[in-house]
Amino acid sequence: MPKLKPPLSVRQGLVHLGEDLRRARLRRGLKMALVAERAGISRETLAKIQKGDPGVGMGSYAAVIFALGMGTKWMRLADIGNDPVGQALEAERLPKRARGLKKLGE
Repeated sequence: MPKLKPPLSVRQGLVHLGEDLRRARLRRGLKMALVAERAGISRETLAKIQKGDPGVGMGSYAAVIFALGMGTKWMRLADIGNDPVGQALEAERLPKRARGLKKLGE
């Protein structure tokens, strides 16, 4: 079964992220080999990340972000506080009124 390509907007976002990571590496004056070593990936995988390859695992992208010292704020990306649509859907499903608990023996 052939792999499906992610949507265009996802691919474009990954290319942008890869370019940003490359620029961050260059601003820090770090060689690819050093960043790859710190991230625990191969230099080839880092090159793919810098090109925005959607086939590279999310863990590798995260490891590069961390290796560049860019923090871990991205980990809260899907936090409920950043999900107004999910919050609205959840609020719709809440019961409209509270029901009393049944007493034992009823």
